[in-house]
Amino acid sequence: MTAELVRGQNHPLSQVRLEVRVSAGKPIVAGATLSDEQGRVRGVEWVAHPGAPTLPGLEVSRQAAADHRLAFDLGALSAAVHRVSVLLALPSGVGGPVRFGAVAAPFVAVTGLDGSEVASYTVTGLDAESAVIALELYRRKDAWKVRAVGQGYAGGLAELLADQGLPEARQLAGTINEAVAQGLARSVAAPPSRTPDADRSRQAAASATAGDQPYAAPPQGAPGDVSPPQSPYDVSGAQGGTAAQTNFPAGPAQGDPSATTQPSAGVSGGPVDYSHPGRQNTPPPPPPAAPPTQPGQSATPVAGDATGWSMDERLYNQVWGMFEDLARSAAAYRSAVDFADSRMEQELDKVLSDPRSRIGGQGDAAREAAQAKHAQLVDQARAALDRDLAQLGAEADVVEPALPAAFARWDNPVWHGYRVPMEVPMALRLGDLRLPESERLSIPMLVRLPLERGLWIDSGRAGLSDSFADSDELRRLAMDAAVSHAGRLLAVHPPGEFSVHVIDAAGSGASSLAPLVRSGVLNGPPAVGATGVAEVLARLTQRVDLVQMAVRGGVADSLPADLDTAEQLLIVNDFPHGFDDRAVTQLRYLADEGPAVGVHLMMVADREDAEAYGPLLDPLWRSLLRLTPVPDDHLADPWVGHAWTYEPGLVPPHSQILQQVLTQVAAARRSWNR
Repeated sequence: MTAELVRGQNHPLSQVRLEVRVSAGKPIVAGATLSDEQGRVRGVEWVAHPGAPTLPGLEVSRQAAADHRLAFDLGALSAAVHRVSVLLALPSGVGGPVRFGAVAAPFVAVTGLDGSEVASYTVTGLDAESAVIALELYRRKDAWKVRAVGQGYAGGLAELLADQGLPEARQLAGTINEAVAQGLARSVAAPPSRTPDADRSRQAAASATAGDQPYAAPPQGAPGDVSPPQSPYDVSGAQGGTAAQTNFPAGPAQGDPSATTQPSAGVSGGPVDYSHPGRQNTPPPPPPAAPPTQPGQSATPVAGDATGWSMDERLYNQVWGMFEDLARSAAAYRSAVDFADSRMEQELDKVLSDPRSRIGGQGDAAREAAQAKHAQLVDQARAALDRDLAQLGAEADVVEPALPAAFARWDNPVWHGYRVPMEVPMALRLGDLRLPESERLSIPMLVRLPLERGLWIDSGRAGLSDSFADSDELRRLAMDAAVSHAGRLLAVHPPGEFSVHVIDAAGSGASSLAPLVRSGVLNGPPAVGATGVAEVLARLTQRVDLVQMAVRGGVADSLPADLDTAEQLLIVNDFPHGFDDRAVTQLRYLADEGPAVGVHLMMVADREDAEAYGPLLDPLWRSLLRLTPVPDDHLADPWVGHAWTYEPGLVPPHSQILQQVLTQVAAARRSWNR
């Protein structure tokens, strides 16, 4: 169990290789200081910050962001280090909030390398402070402990560092703020080149002066993870949980003309490598070879053009490759545009700084030259992006029709030939993702099965445009999305291996739940009222307890004969209506402990409706993957941090496909139960 600390409380650490994950509602700076036995920072070399993110045994984020992952290897620290302080600060001079009282309370969690939380702390009670020491990791004899500190400083980083005994506190604070403000750590550099035998290769469209230009894409897996691929789409933020973060090489320095090499190379016909720098080749057999192309032609896309033991696995890995290709192409474009903007500003500043060139023809000519160079660089970057988008669009056109039902949209013809499967697929589609630069190109959002965390369908209006001002309509759409996801989960599981329970305390979701109720796929009628809520939660909580005890005791075959061993999904509509304090505690327990023993949670709720519970429910919201019933750009990949627009996978209007599929599922379940 995670230790939820309060200010001043400590907790022992059983391991020395840890991560500290930070979640805030706005971009903040995260860093760390090393202190000796007297609590004194001996010099600037004992401070890790965006301008100098790496110290022995310690690495912090290179940029200001709403979410951070700080890596610690306490065993690699110098013997002179007795304390490591995790500091947070609001960036200055960038037009954002200037005090923590104006933003959501930061959440800090100490986790193992596997992501399991050891201790967490919500930094509350801040007001005028702009910098805070959130946690400290400290030696106690031969062991390490973590303490929740929450000490804020209205004077910002300068006051914080000075309080730790650093003589150069003000100068270092200025260096950190300047690095953040100027974006010295935010440029995304081109990835290192890969060997020609990469797992997944394509041919880039040729320019007018060159022939085929191959580029490699990553074979499979989540960014930064060489274990079986997991979803990269869930990102911690004001609403959700945490996500992996990949550190890229430092980008080009401001004003470095060589920084234009990567964008312009794609236009002039040079090879552009979009492979993930952290990937490792996997043993599955290579994909079928694509048909040879003639000089001057781009490669013909092929469905299943990725590694894998089965076609479904190849398609899954191919979709991941498309996602990562699009992310990297957009990152290269944005980095090139940022460099062009910075270069033009520097050239214009140089013109204006010389009184002789401020007026007259010489100044006008210099300004026109700077603007022309800027336009040339942006056009080159856009041409490279358009080339990549065209290739990805062609690939999407052949991949989408070839997807199996678990990966396909509801309007895919594969659903009209649906048959109840005999095995669980490796992943499930929850919707689509796209970027502002690629409005016409959507990438399927696939998550691995079984689900490792619950889902939250946000029925609130926070962050949405005024066109969705009708809260009742938004709640109906949220429930429609939940039913669509539940129907898909039922459809991709073999008979008897997935059960769905529904809590609809107020009965407000009756119309949306009709397909599930009419088809008979639910374990029972939706629970209504406080009594129904208590009965369902008690039954599922007891199941989690029994399975946990059986697994821990090594007697899984001794479970009661009447226990349903299928995966369980609980849909909760209109939370917290009908929930008392006991029910809320049980719900949190199911969200935390349920996924490990096959009990999953899908909540349809507006967070504002539960404001009365205050920070008590913050861990619940963070444990769930937040989705929306309408398109919204709240999701970000953990690779380069793009804000992706999520489009829910709803059933087309007036379509009967969901009802037809659920009818087959219900019939298969009846046959299986005989």
